[in-house]
Amino acid sequence: MRNPTRSVRIGSVTIGDGHPIAIQSMTATKTADVAATVGQVHQFESARADVVRIAVDSKPEANAIADIRRETSVNLCIDLQENYRLAAIVAPHVDKLRYNPGHLYHHEREKPVLDKVAFLADVAGTHGCAIRVGVNCGSVDPKLDEQFGDDDLGAMVASAVEHCDMLEGLGFSQYVVSLKDSDPNKVIEGYVRFAALRPGVPLHLGVTEAGMPPDGVYKTRIAFEQLLSRGIGDTIRVSLTLPNDLKQEEIVVGRQILDDIAKGRFRSVPVFEHKGLNIISCPSCSRVENDAFVELAQNVKEMTKYAAGHQVTIAVMGCRVNGPGETDDADIGLWCGPNFVNLKRGPEAIGAYGYDVILDRLKDELDRLIASRGVAAV
Repeated sequence: MRNPTRSVRIGSVTIGDGHPIAIQSMTATKTADVAATVGQVHQFESARADVVRIAVDSKPEANAIADIRRETSVNLCIDLQENYRLAAIVAPHVDKLRYNPGHLYHHEREKPVLDKVAFLADVAGTHGCAIRVGVNCGSVDPKLDEQFGDDDLGAMVASAVEHCDMLEGLGFSQYVVSLKDSDPNKVIEGYVRFAALRPGVPLHLGVTEAGMPPDGVYKTRIAFEQLLSRGIGDTIRVSLTLPNDLKQEEIVVGRQILDDIAKGRFRSVPVFEHKGLNIISCPSCSRVENDAFVELAQNVKEMTKYAAGHQVTIAVMGCRVNGPGETDDADIGLWCGPNFVNLKRGPEAIGAYGYDVILDRLKDELDRLIASRGVAAV
């Protein structure tokens, strides 16, 4: 039995209120490259995506959306990244706007957040767009981070509730919420907490930076099985680190998981426990500034096999938007720029290294970490 959430229209698809669960994915091409982006959108259409998300982080990317729209009728969601004002350029051509509450602090820092949300609600309302409030573990409002301390889930849930209050106070109800983390256990708990507080709000489910198959599929399946079986969830995205020509596999995997759940085929254990090496990597999108990111993530997985039995988390992120914050909780973090990969030890920056030497530098750091702990493999 699904939770009785209210309905929200995203173009030709309606979610919530008992409607079928919608499946979406996100382009990984450069948004300003209209031909490449349209090509990937068509890949998703062929895989029967209900919604396709495209990242926009600059005016040239925002201006490309009108051209992309002319080439497809699929329901489009725009990820506004750090510049919320780009909503005014893209909204006439799309069906949904996604903003991250933690990123509203990056521009016009003196302006109240409520004013920025009011701008988004006004633009969305004028053009008939839905809104997704997309809360992410690595980019929560710094004030809430400080207030909640080690309770990062508490900060995420509080941020989501705060923005629900803002939107509803502005008279805007056509919104959905997501609360994403790379740990499926935290994803489950975060959504359960939020759904108890706001049972009527439609929810978009996802495990962010789930990583490469098969581990990324397993993590995602665990979260979806546990949440959807409790009636929580109205739309989903499977986030996998894949080459561009295979990104439509996210849709295929999502449909398979939904089909299995509907038929009672549960493949996961109730709790996901990290035992041994845990590699977190983002699914890649147009924010990635060097296409070598996916290959690097695959090489990290291959190179670190010798440490499989050690309780170590390595995060490999593809861009500056999520990279700095979402590597903080990993033992070793890598986030990729155009020419260099930034290497971190927890929240501490170690240095920036070329793509040709980063694997050797990572191995040195991993060996140092294993030796410093002096703990036998699990």
